[in-house]
Parts: sequence; C-alpha cells; structure tokens
Amino acid sequence: MAESTFTFRVDEELKGEFTKLAKAKDRTAAQILREMMRSYVAEETPPTPEYIEWLTRKVEKSRASIAAGNFYTHEEMKDRMAAHRAKWLAEHEREKAA
Repeated sequence: MAESTFTFRVDEELKGEFTKLAKAKDRTAAQILREMMRSYVAEETPPTPEYIEWLTRKVEKSRASIAAGNFYTHEEMKDRMAAHRAKWLAEHEREKAA
C-alpha cells in the first residue's frame, strides 16, 4: 500500500500531552493517529448492501425463533449461567486437587 504524509496544525500543549501518552503505551503518535483514522473511516462508512441483507436475515430468523417460543427469560438465563459457572468451578477445583 502506498503511503503519503498527512500534515496538520495542532496546539503545542495538546501535541505534547498526546505524544507523552503515546510513549507511555510504547507507541508512536503516528501509530495511534493511523488507528484513530481507521476507526473513524470504519464508523463513518455506510454498511454494504450485502451486510444489510445478512443482518436483515439474521434479525428475521431471531424474531421467528422468539415467536416460536425458543428463548429464555432474563431470570432463566441467569439461573442457567449460575449453574454453568458452578459446574465449571467444581470441575476446575477437582483438577487442582488432583
């Protein structure tokens, strides 16, 4: 991929703070700015027709499943997860003891 230079003006104090924070994360300011630009482009780019079609099918399938009674209430799911967590913890405690 071809690269180009992006030059812009910024307040000196902001630049200093930004650079200091980037260094604290062991990254360059340019690395963080590129990441921010990629995120911005991804957020602002409209979804493709293929994605909209996929998402629509997914939502319709989920709604049909709910209409057929294939779901758990919030309380039921909390109970199921608590049982799953307890089983997992018991298994790992047995492994530790072995």
